[in-house]
Amino acid sequence: MTETHPSTTAAPTAWMLDFVLLAAIWGASFLFMRTASKEFGVFATAGLRTCIGAAFLLPLLWWRGHGAALRQYGPRTMAIGVLNSAIPFACFSYALLSISTGLSAILNATVPLFGALVAWAWLGDRPSRMRMLGLAIGFAGVTALAWEKASFKPDASGLSSGWAVLACLLATLCYGISASLAKRFLGGVPSLVSSAGSQLGATAALAPLMLWYWPATLPGLEAWAAISGLGLLCTGLAYVLYFRLIERAGPARALSVTFAIPVFAVGYGVLLLGETVTLWMLGCALVIVLGTALSSGLLNPGKR
Repeated sequence: MTETHPSTTAAPTAWMLDFVLLAAIWGASFLFMRTASKEFGVFATAGLRTCIGAAFLLPLLWWRGHGAALRQYGPRTMAIGVLNSAIPFACFSYALLSISTGLSAILNATVPLFGALVAWAWLGDRPSRMRMLGLAIGFAGVTALAWEKASFKPDASGLSSGWAVLACLLATLCYGISASLAKRFLGGVPSLVSSAGSQLGATAALAPLMLWYWPATLPGLEAWAAISGLGLLCTGLAYVLYFRLIERAGPARALSVTFAIPVFAVGYGVLLLGETVTLWMLGCALVIVLGTALSSGLLNPGKR
């Protein structure tokens, strides 16, 4: 996932559509996971998503002539796929059984925060003072949001929002770790090979759990439609759009799509699921986005 690209290769009109479409698709992933996990369960939802995603990406990979690269780098990409897809997808599928799509999407926006923290602790990529301030601000926003929303008291179904919030944060931590792993071990690997290999690895890791916890009752058409959307749109097509966005707009602008995802996720939740959004939740989201933008260098690009 670490091909070298120019910082920008196209005018804004050439990449803005990809940016908005990608944010809309990834924003919808929380809606799809919530719908699917209620009938498929946590592991079947996550496993089917990666399986369908791999089935979408592999023919494209072979068509682009990257078969040899997949054989060469397959073990690495598959191992990273466990952290980059298998664990996060399962965590979010679990979390969305008890918290709103908007809250989970806001917590997902902390991915660059954890990415910067892991790169600092593991790779020695010491951030500037401004980026350290961003880390502090971002995690303060997460703490405030979790403090207000998280409760470890089980509800009628035996679930609790506290464990759901922790599951979301575990997912974002895994994303941060996998980003550093990719930077260290996948340098020069074609992005399509990284994405397809990671979905294969995630599928292999989730397959036993998916089969063991397969729902006893056949899910309905709505759940199947949600699973199809997760695999084809939010995994397969989204990867293609994401790496095309990197090529056209540069890595920094592609990374900023993380900030637009909650806007769509919250909108879908309010319009389609009747979810409510509080002023406290919105305020914490703004604090998290500000901290993330500072810690990732987007608001201070000269000092990365």
